[in-house]
Amino acid sequence: MEKFTLINKDRSKIKVFEPFEDVSKPSLSIDAMMISYGCVYILSSKPVMKGSKVEIVEAARNEYKELLNVCWKKTSIFNSYF
Repeated sequence: MEKFTLINKDRSKIKVFEPFEDVSKPSLSIDAMMISYGCVYILSSKPVMKGSKVEIVEAARNEYKELLNVCWKKTSIFNSYF
């Protein structure tokens, strides 16, 4: 599983979806995603991350699809910062 970054149509907010591994239990499969969210003040600078949450994979997929339906777009602009 890889990391995905979405940005809203105003280019002012981002969400980063990445695999989350719980180190307290040994498991080969990833069953959770960490969703970090933040604000973009200047496109050429690092975004300010406001927080994160951990969701099961199915809930993260639903949120990802919902954001795409309301005009968020996949981006790779900020990959160098994470």
